[in-house]
Amino acid sequence: MEVSIILPVYNAEQWLDECLQSILQQTFSGRLEVSAFNDSSTDKSFDILLKWQPLLEERNISMIMGGHGDKSPKGVGFAKNQAVRQSSGTFLCFLDADDVMDPERVEAQLRVAVQHSDAIIGSQFRREPVDSTERFTRWCNTLSPAQLYTQTYTSHGPTVAMPTWFCSRSVLDRVGGFDESGKGTPEDLIFFLKHLQLGGKVIRVDQCLMMYRYHPQATTHSIHRDTIWKIRLQALEEDVISKWQQFTIWSAGKQGRKFYRSLKAENKKKVINFCDVDVKKIEKGIYIYEESEEVPKPRIPIVHFSEAKPPFIICVKLDLTGGGLEENLSSLNLKEGEDYFHFS
Repeated sequence: MEVSIILPVYNAEQWLDECLQSILQQTFSGRLEVSAFNDSSTDKSFDILLKWQPLLEERNISMIMGGHGDKSPKGVGFAKNQAVRQSSGTFLCFLDADDVMDPERVEAQLRVAVQHSDAIIGSQFRREPVDSTERFTRWCNTLSPAQLYTQTYTSHGPTVAMPTWFCSRSVLDRVGGFDESGKGTPEDLIFFLKHLQLGGKVIRVDQCLMMYRYHPQATTHSIHRDTIWKIRLQALEEDVISKWQQFTIWSAGKQGRKFYRSLKAENKKKVINFCDVDVKKIEKGIYIYEESEEVPKPRIPIVHFSEAKPPFIICVKLDLTGGGLEENLSSLNLKEGEDYFHFS
C-alpha cells in the first residue's frame, strides 16, 4: 500500500529544505513516494528538489519530479493535478512546500483513510508565526464532527484546512481534480464543496500533525473575498435553501442585507424576516429592498431574534460577539444543520 506525497512547488526555496526534511522524518514504514511538480519557479526550488532526491531515496522514499518551463506559473490547481497524475500511490498526502509535517502524520492519517476511502481526512495544526490567524486556527481545530459538514458555508473555507488533506486516490477521481483557473481561484474550496455534493465524507484526526505556515506570499492572499462569497453562496443555495419553503436571515445589518441582495430572485421570496438584537434596527421595523424593480418594492420585517421563526441563515461572524451570538442561539434550543446554518 503506497502513499504519494503531493507537493506542488513554486518559489519555495526559503522553506523547501525544512518541508522535505519533515518527509524524511516520517515514522511510516510502508512505501512512500514524493511527487513534486515545479510550477515554473524562478528561484532555486528545482535545485533543492534535485539535492533531496538521493537523500530521500537512501531511505527508500522514491521521488518523482515534474514541471514546466513556461515563463509564468499555471497555478496551484494545475500543479496539484499534475503531481497527482504523475504519482502512483493508492493514497494521497497533500503537502504545501512552505509547511512542515510532524513525524507521525502519514501513519496517523493513513490509519483512518484505510477505513474511510470516501473521505477527506484532515488534522489539527499549529501556525507559524504562532499568533497568526488565531480565530481561524481555533475554529478549524475545534469543530465537532457534525460541524465539519454544517459549517462549510462560512468565510473560513473548507472545515479541514487544505494543507492537512489526506485521502484515497478514488476521492480525486470522483471529483475530477482541482480547478485550474489559476491565480485568484480557491481551488481547495471548489473541490471540497463538490466532494460534499457528491456524497463524500470529512473526518479530522484530533491530533496536531502539521505546522501550517502563514506568510505574505501565500496563495490565499491572492483570492478576493467576493470570489469566495459567490462560491459558497451558490453552494448554500443549492444544498440548503433550495430545500426550504421559507427562512429568516439572522442580522439586519450590513452582512445580512448583502446576503439578501445576493440571493437568486426565487430565494429572496423565501425570506420572511430579518432578525437582530440591535434595538434601533428592530425599531425601524422593516427593510425595503430599494434596488428591486418590483412594484411595490419588497418589504421584509425586522424582529427580535426571540420572535423569529426558523430556519435561519446566520450572517453574524462566530467568536466575535463575546459569546452573545452563541448564547442567543443556545437559548432557542435549535439544531445546527437543520434549524440554522452559518454564512458568516
